[in-house]
Parts: sequence; C-alpha cells; structure tokens
Amino acid sequence: MNPSLIVLDPGIFATLQDMGRWGYLRYGVSNSGAMDRVSLQIANLLVGNDPGEAAIEFTAVGGAYEVAADSCRIAVAGGRFPVAVGGEPVPPLTSCTLGRGARIVIGQAVSGMRGYLAVAGGFDVSKTLGSVSTHVRFGLGGLDGKALDAGSRIPLRNPGVPPDRDRYIDPAVVPCSDGALRVVMGPQEDYFSDTGKKTFLSAQYRVSDLSDRMGYRLEGPEIEHAGDFNIVSDGIAPGSIQVPGSRLPIVLLADRQTTGGYPKIATVISADLHRLGQKAPGDAIRFQPVSVEEAEAEYLRLLDRLAGIANSLHPADPEALLTHRLLAGNLIDGVC
Repeated sequence: MNPSLIVLDPGIFATLQDMGRWGYLRYGVSNSGAMDRVSLQIANLLVGNDPGEAAIEFTAVGGAYEVAADSCRIAVAGGRFPVAVGGEPVPPLTSCTLGRGARIVIGQAVSGMRGYLAVAGGFDVSKTLGSVSTHVRFGLGGLDGKALDAGSRIPLRNPGVPPDRDRYIDPAVVPCSDGALRVVMGPQEDYFSDTGKKTFLSAQYRVSDLSDRMGYRLEGPEIEHAGDFNIVSDGIAPGSIQVPGSRLPIVLLADRQTTGGYPKIATVISADLHRLGQKAPGDAIRFQPVSVEEAEAEYLRLLDRLAGIANSLHPADPEALLTHRLLAGNLIDGVC
C-alpha cells in the first residue's frame, strides 16, 4: 500500500488547499485556495515545506487522521484547536514526527474557524490548472474535486522524516485577528448614499450562518443605495463586498464567482483576508477605511512578518514543550 494519510473523520468540512489557482478568472474559474493563507504558510514552515504547499484545510472541527507510512511529520496551524496524538496533547504551533498507525485527533475550535494540517514533503496529488486547491462547486482539484470523506487516503509525496528535529514557533509572533477589517472603498462607492456609506463604516455586523468559502453573508443594519442596485457585471476581487437588493453586505472570498452584477461598496485589503477567513458564524465584524497606498503598505508589512516567522523557527525540546509551552500556550494558536 502506498504511503498515505488516512482520513478517519473529516470533521465538518475538510478539503485540500494551497495558495490558489491564479490566471483563470477570465475563463470563469475562481482562485480557490486557503481561506487563511497565513496559517497555511505557517503550518508548512513547521514541517519544512515550501510555504505554499497544499495542506488539509478543516472547518470548525478538525476530525481524525491515521498515518499509513513508516514515518511522517505533521503540524497544525490556524484557529485554536485542541490537537492530540495517541491521546496526548500536542503543544501549540509545534511539528511532530509520527510512526505508522499514529492517530491525530483535532477537536472543535475554541476560537477561529479554520485550521491547516500540513505533512512534511506534501501530498502526492496532481495539480489541476496549476493548483491542488479543491473547489467543490466546480468539482475541481483535490481528490476528484470533492471534500474529504471518512476513508479517503491522501498519498504522501515524500514519506519519511527530514533530518532536522521537530520545530515550534512562538505564538506571540503570529499575526493577530483582533480589530476592524480594513477596506478600500469602491469600486462602486457612488452607488450608495452618504447615509448608506456611513452605516457601513459605523455599524457592527455579524457573520451569518449562510456563509461558506464562496462568501460571508453579514447580518446587521441595512446599507442604503443611492438608486438602482444593479450594475453591468464586472470582475470580483477577493474580499469584494457586494450589497444586493437586500441591502445587507456579502463579502466574497476564495470560491467566489468571478463576475457579479451588484454594486461593491468596498474591498477588504489583502493583508486582512486571512483574518476574515477565521471568522465564524456569529462573530462580529466592523470595517475601517484605508487608502490604496495604506493597503499596499500593510500587505508589504505582512510579507515582512511572514519572513520573520520563517526565521523564528526553533528546534523543539519535547520535555520543555510538554511542561512550559503547553501550559502557557494552551492550544494551537494563531487567532487572538
């Protein structure tokens, strides 16, 4: 039997995701990819992979997996999820080397919404249009374009253990998810009244239960249009915020449609999309306007911070981790 990771329980919704499928929007194919690309990269750094390597993205509940290989190194990053191997808790943001038959159990999120399970060497899954990312609505990527099921076997590309020791990252260096989501206003800001724009920027919204990887429907005060709420369909960027006739905003995300005919009041900046990807139904959201120049500067700061994280990996000391860090860090972190 080929070396693999066996899905015993996929949790609520688990798929294979990498950094996304780029260059095909003009053909109607959305980017897909990890909802929290920062956490995906951190999980990969912990096991020695390229930061953009495909990993398992799980939602709200992590599920359970079994190693069907002589050895395998894994790491989990993202929201705060309790993680255990063989019934023993795994410290936060720490890789661990496992043998055949080892079972990884990832519980329900304490905070945040999504986590990422990476394996050293990555998964041996063919790319579709340049990406492993799963788009379930399209039936594209991943394992036959589907979410992971109990019994799925995900082949390992390079089974075995890297020569270095397991690694950990101090949770304090991981970007935090607190504060308002920053947005650049537009591109159809003129389709909204002054009252509507004031409402959008001053009100608190909550993520609706009717939210998924395609987009987050928000509940809260209605946003007044200046007139018609229809436009000639145009392109939709990650983080575009449409306001249809319901007057309630919809933030469009990884699996969004590529064009749309409702006006977009604003767009969440690239540096905050990973924070948005960790919002769960019921979580509160506020918006803060910034300029295009500020948005670009914040993205460069995020890239610098990720580079700093890559340089802050430490060899894991099992005894020290299981005492000091486990008690201090609590659970898998990455979401404040």
